[in-house]
Amino acid sequence: KMKRFIVLVMLVIPVHALSPNILLSNLIDQTCKQTPFYELCVASLQANPESTNADVKGLAYIMVGTINTKATDTLNVIDKLLGETTERTRGRQALTVCAELYDIIIEQDVKQAIEAIDKGDYKYAEQGTYDAAIEANSCEEEFGRNKSPLTDMNTLVHDVSIVAASIVKIIMRG
Repeated sequence: KMKRFIVLVMLVIPVHALSPNILLSNLIDQTCKQTPFYELCVASLQANPESTNADVKGLAYIMVGTINTKATDTLNVIDKLLGETTERTRGRQALTVCAELYDIIIEQDVKQAIEAIDKGDYKYAEQGTYDAAIEANSCEEEFGRNKSPLTDMNTLVHDVSIVAASIVKIIMRG
């Protein structure tokens, strides 16, 4: 029986030594299952090579970084749209407010979340990520009944922010 056990151990150990991605996928999978947007969570984390060696705190940093990237992309589109029109319209006014909201996401909410994770103040980190989600929604609401040119981007920033908040909550519970 001992020989059989040793052979089994020798067969199992190399397999685990060679497959950290299986363990990684499991951490990402288990983490993302605890968020409301599983597919978005998995795709965002797996797109970042740093997720390979990350713990849950590292995954939170990656998601906050994703908020920053998506918010910056959205702000660039807003600036482009503002540059295309000089008329004082309801749509232009909405875009101007959205630019301010996205500045807040990038300059305040993301920075707050990162600094708070650094300090271990996860409640404050969670608040920063929730604030980003609220600001993305507020941008969308600025367009009222008019069609927003930013709906998809606002939704993405909102959802990524909620995923980040959910991951921070996992750390708080852990």
